[in-house]
Amino acid sequence: MKRIAVLASGRGTNLEAILEAVERGDIAGEVALVISDQETAQALQRAERRGVKALYLNPKDYGGREQYDQAIVDQLKEARIDLVALAGFMRLLTPFFVNAFPQQIMNIHPSLLPAFPGLDGVEQALAYGVKVTGCTVHFVDQGLDTGPVILQEAVPVIQQDTVETLHQRIHASEHRLYPTAIDLFCNDKLKVEGRRCMIIE
Repeated sequence: MKRIAVLASGRGTNLEAILEAVERGDIAGEVALVISDQETAQALQRAERRGVKALYLNPKDYGGREQYDQAIVDQLKEARIDLVALAGFMRLLTPFFVNAFPQQIMNIHPSLLPAFPGLDGVEQALAYGVKVTGCTVHFVDQGLDTGPVILQEAVPVIQQDTVETLHQRIHASEHRLYPTAIDLFCNDKLKVEGRRCMIIE
């Protein structure tokens, strides 16, 4: 059974969706560790309520980004983690971190990448006037939201949408899509060829 770590900085709603999917048996793995860079992150509380090890690592306690990432990687290796799932983790990973877990780090982004990468993907989509947006689960590489796409789900933009209403519908898609992608990984059904991520039937 694959061991999963979730890194989160905020409310942890995607973490909650992952934990619920594990409990239902929809993910062939277990969440063994949750790490946050924010002491008051609700994600830590969600993990603790389910008896999952929850760890706060303060970036200010380390000499820089790479030292901080080294501390996280040390925790991940100690916990024998197979997959790192980023769920609203508001820090860019250093090349050291990415190289420590090649094609073993996933992220979910609130747009149909490569459109609207980086911060505020929902706001960017509304401002641009697109009629369809959505969410993307991708492997993390050394770029900003540039890794191979695993799964995507489209979400229509309604004329009356605000950032909040569109975000809510995208979140609902994320909560379905992310556990599905994680389960594919846990069942060894993902294969990356160049930029393409193939699903093995």
